[in-house]
Amino acid sequence: MKLHDYCYKAVKKDCLKFIKSQETRNEKFKNKERMIKKYLIPVSFWISKKCKTTPYFIGLAGGQGTGKTTISSILRIILTKYFKLNVFKISIDDFYKTRKDRLHLSKKIHPMLLTRGVPGTHDINIMIKFFQNLKKKKFKKIKLPTFDKSIDDRKSKKNWFIINKRPDVIILEGWCVGARSENNKSLIKTVNSLEKTSDQNMIWRKFVNNNLKRSYKNIFSRLNCLIYLKAKNFKLLQQWRFKQEKKLLIKSKQKKNSKIMNKADVINFMQTYQRITQNMFKHAPKYSSIILNLNSNHQINSVIYKKK
Repeated sequence: MKLHDYCYKAVKKDCLKFIKSQETRNEKFKNKERMIKKYLIPVSFWISKKCKTTPYFIGLAGGQGTGKTTISSILRIILTKYFKLNVFKISIDDFYKTRKDRLHLSKKIHPMLLTRGVPGTHDINIMIKFFQNLKKKKFKKIKLPTFDKSIDDRKSKKNWFIINKRPDVIILEGWCVGARSENNKSLIKTVNSLEKTSDQNMIWRKFVNNNLKRSYKNIFSRLNCLIYLKAKNFKLLQQWRFKQEKKLLIKSKQKKNSKIMNKADVINFMQTYQRITQNMFKHAPKYSSIILNLNSNHQINSVIYKKK
């Protein structure tokens, strides 16, 4: 029996249990066993060979709704269960500024900065401390925020992540993880109606781009590798993201004061993501370590390993 088969036998139960927890009555994962066996187990073997120094920082990026949380969670199960690695996974979304802080930002710089998502709406200081503390010789307990999208705000401190032991592997997943800034001249041409009507003086675009150019470049340069989930186009991402919102609504306990979006909200919300997402379509495959190509059915179609 090949090593990959041994691995699959060891992790199958836990992986399928996790996938089942993500399914709804109307939304079931297709070809899940093939995804684990053919794609995610080989990726895990690649990671296990690379993580000689600890912690090993993995960036996992992909547009809205590409399945970053599912794929990163399965990778964590495989790396933990079969390779016996201590893996900590967190989303860049958990580092969002509080709603109060974003409100302040929207009044001080630009109204569009109330909307979470783009570079500049994350708490950079917490992110930098997170990376620095993990590299210190003497490891001390770390507390990290968790973000609740259903209320569009950070959870109370009693619900924060706690890291008691230095992890072997850190997975930082998020739609803009690893994104790079644009040339300022390319900001002039608008990519959608939101930019055209709400950012006529390019204040928002320049603010976001400058954050990518400086503080986010500093953070992303600390990653040891980048895994990129590549979808075919932006329209597909909109469809997938709307499915996510419906799933979030089903699971949410606070349906009355919920910040969960309808279809029109999703389309409007994703316009704030469009510029960077489309820029990543073009450029992220050039500097990613692994590219997972997704087909129109939301499944991994092929894997490209760029850096051995």
